[in-house]
Amino acid sequence: MEWVFYTLAFLIAVTLTGTAVYALYWSSRHGQLRDFERGASSIFDQEEPVGQMTDHFPVKRQKPQTGVPEAESGKRSAKTK
Repeated sequence: MEWVFYTLAFLIAVTLTGTAVYALYWSSRHGQLRDFERGASSIFDQEEPVGQMTDHFPVKRQKPQTGVPEAESGKRSAKTK
């Protein structure tokens, strides 16, 4: 019964390998692998020129304080135990 698992695993591996080889063949026949620079620069425009970062990452927010001093919170946790 173990041979079923190995046969299935082998068929899946051959299928995935064949799909990858076909994808590379298709991309080379359709010119997808010829000019990487043009493809990479096609995502830029006048609002976001090449080499200038325009992304904005917000500053990390600090945790809001609960308004309970630490001494009181220690007493409170001792009472709940």
